[in-house]
Amino acid sequence: MPDQPEPTQPPVPGRADAGRPSRPSRRQVKAVLFDFHGTLAQVEEPREWVLQAAAACGVDLERVRATALADRLLTAGRAGGPLPARVPPRLAELWSTRDLYPHAHRAAYTGLAEAVDAGIEGFADALYDRVLVPEGWVPYPDTAPTLAALRDAGVRVAVVSNIGFDLRPMFDAWQLTELVDAFVLSYEVGRCKPDPAIFWRACGMLGVDPEQTLMVGDTPADAGAAAAGCAVLVLPAAEPGRENGLGAVLDLALPA
Repeated sequence: MPDQPEPTQPPVPGRADAGRPSRPSRRQVKAVLFDFHGTLAQVEEPREWVLQAAAACGVDLERVRATALADRLLTAGRAGGPLPARVPPRLAELWSTRDLYPHAHRAAYTGLAEAVDAGIEGFADALYDRVLVPEGWVPYPDTAPTLAALRDAGVRVAVVSNIGFDLRPMFDAWQLTELVDAFVLSYEVGRCKPDPAIFWRACGMLGVDPEQTLMVGDTPADAGAAAAGCAVLVLPAAEPGRENGLGAVLDLALPA
């Protein structure tokens, strides 16, 4: 079929744009909510994760063995990594509440790691401890510039995360804390994404309406913000050290 011309509004006498196609008005963005893992930062490369955890236990692993262990641990389930291929029944209750209670988060992930026999005493706890420190994470290269641009434009920012531990030490270490107005962490507020309540809580903490808020994440749980009335931008997670496409946030949130 031949292309159909865009419909135009009847010209209004005296208007400079008379006869031009009409466009929907752009929603004003006064605040941006960011997911953490996969959106602002990524966990360290799996083999490095295993090497560092083993070193904390006093063991110097060969890199080939570390790679093999990392592959098995990723299948079992890594905090900040892929979901486990299978959750053992004995861990089912802990797994279901992991993002609401710190003890459940640790017990669930150390339990999964213990299913992989590495022959290293204390290894499961050392693996988990890496996720609690800034060194176990890599902020995306476009994270700091994006947050700084939003701050300069007067757009308020919150980090909204399903998580069982405090993220603030990471932002302190990366000198990003002053660019974040609020941290809305599931274990602190008692709600997990995609529950609209966690997004409403974030908007309330920022003092903005959901209709003037953009949620940025990388999973369907983040897209749950649409049910709370927020606009949503979903960006696929990138590998550690690679840009994550956060420049798109500025295109949507800042005045043209």
